[in-house]
Amino acid sequence: MSKMKVVQVSKPAGNFELVERNIPEPARNQVRIKVEACGICHSDTLVKEGYWPGIQYPRVPGHEIAGRIDAVGADVTNWKPGQRVGVGWHGGHDFTCDDCRRGDFVNCRSEKITGISFDGGYQEYMTAPAEAVAAIPEEIPAAEAAPLLCAGITVFNALRNSGARAGDLVAVQGIGGLGHLGIQYARQMGFRTFAIGRGQDKEELARKLGAAHYVDTAAVDPVTELQKFGGAHVILATAPDSKAMSTLVNGLSARGKLLVVGAGSDPITVTPIQLISGSKTIQGWASGTAKDSEDTMQFSALSGVRPMIEKFPLERAAEAYQQMISGKARFRVVLTVGA
Repeated sequence: MSKMKVVQVSKPAGNFELVERNIPEPARNQVRIKVEACGICHSDTLVKEGYWPGIQYPRVPGHEIAGRIDAVGADVTNWKPGQRVGVGWHGGHDFTCDDCRRGDFVNCRSEKITGISFDGGYQEYMTAPAEAVAAIPEEIPAAEAAPLLCAGITVFNALRNSGARAGDLVAVQGIGGLGHLGIQYARQMGFRTFAIGRGQDKEELARKLGAAHYVDTAAVDPVTELQKFGGAHVILATAPDSKAMSTLVNGLSARGKLLVVGAGSDPITVTPIQLISGSKTIQGWASGTAKDSEDTMQFSALSGVRPMIEKFPLERAAEAYQQMISGKARFRVVLTVGA
């Protein structure tokens, strides 16, 4: 049986291990993907450190997977070998729970998470449920497509479902892995885009990405700056800083929305009066389904939105992960597995 290279974690808080395994066969409802690239996301800490309850080890992390279909299971009719595809955070659903019966697959009670419920993309081949697979446009190279399947879909899907319309003021808090894509999408969707960051050194990049205005929180009060323009219809909070998010609520316009995609563990502090005054709301947003991933990549292909990436070979996964976790990456780290 043919072998493949795999980077796995054998136990919570264990090291990355480069091992050989047999190339897996797809089950009846699965496809097998020859991985070409896999992004490294901060959520991979859930596997590396064992933060997600019930993970079965050894486990292969990675939920930003781009490659080509290599084989399909007996019941798979909508995918064929050779197609360019990707798999993101949402790794499948049961089709039978109340949420699935309403078509809300991303909130499936039995949702599978790629790289957590089953082995992810830190390997040369992987299998995934057919419903978790998204087509990748030919215009986007695998290494650039991979981050769009997590960071990209998260901010794109949040913005397009935010209720904001072309011409509305939309602010993006944070200019990192999520934020640098959020600014691009907001601009391409026709919003008056504000970027909120810390330090004057980020302004040039923010404007290059499409921000019409840059707010340096180290120099000015972001609420005051936003209210000079009537407040933001939407503030997309991408940096996992709950204190900063709490402050920004007062920067919203009437009926404005704080849209939270940066996953922090500290509470957001807001008073009922802040929400009642101006009918403001706070909403969280998860990523999306495979179809949402396709929409994200198709929009990116049309509009020219691309992630800024640093590439490492699979064998240097530990080094690549450390580059991500250190916060030094500009802005997404991608493992190149094969082409």
